[in-house]
Amino acid sequence: MKNFDYEPYIEKFNDFLLLRDLTSNTIKNYNSFLKRYFNWLNTNLCKKPDNISYEELRRYIFYLKDVEKLSNRSINAHISQLRFFTLYVLNKPWDSYQIPRMKFNTTLPDILSKDEVFAIIDVATNLKHKAIIALLYSAGLRKSEVLHLKYKDISRKDMRIYVSPSKSRRDRYALLSQKTLDILTRYWFQHGKPNDWLFPGTKQGKSISGFTIDRFVKNAAIQAKIDKNVTAHLFRHAFGTHLYEQGTDLLTIQKLLGHKSINSTTIYVHLASTIYKDTISPFDYEDK
Repeated sequence: MKNFDYEPYIEKFNDFLLLRDLTSNTIKNYNSFLKRYFNWLNTNLCKKPDNISYEELRRYIFYLKDVEKLSNRSINAHISQLRFFTLYVLNKPWDSYQIPRMKFNTTLPDILSKDEVFAIIDVATNLKHKAIIALLYSAGLRKSEVLHLKYKDISRKDMRIYVSPSKSRRDRYALLSQKTLDILTRYWFQHGKPNDWLFPGTKQGKSISGFTIDRFVKNAAIQAKIDKNVTAHLFRHAFGTHLYEQGTDLLTIQKLLGHKSINSTTIYVHLASTIYKDTISPFDYEDK
């Protein structure tokens, strides 16, 4: 059998993605996953997706694991796409017992100390870069939230930042640090008083790109001689961890970070150093 035409499937698939109002990143990823699956079908089975058995689907999952060497998390994302495609496009039932999701290990991220954060901010001589790194840390913002900030989102009067809906699909208010506001003010005057995007990019009408943020964060960490895998998201983790170490309750941290579930916030209990400093092992404890 010759290669089948998968474009009608792609079109129908995207119609349902739009009806579900999924984020642009999810739509992009799901399309990439589906095209990889179709290419595998054409190369290995030469069958239309309507006629694929669960045994053949499992062969594809093993291909992703053993040949493509994808992580278990990534494979679970592919399984989610296959489930969506089967239910919505093929209009067929999905049996999660036939295609179970894979178990995966959860590893704790590196955490920057306050001294390390301050060192990275201090070493950034470009005021635009300095302001962005300060916002990532002092407000616990996601990289995507920083690059979508508008000038009007910064409220000096209330000392808070309006964060438009992003990953959590909810808007919220974040903290505006006085030190960060001072840096932002200097940046704003030095860079032409931007009144639309707070951090314009090189292209007219566009904000700064995530790639640019990743690049100068890495460079600043190297200049500060921080021997850790420093990413923009690591400042968000530092924000949550340092708040918890200061005694801020988890519900407040959850609201400030925009987590849907408190379960996402409890990671900072494990990352905080105070729980180890203040807890005595029973082997060392002596009754008075």
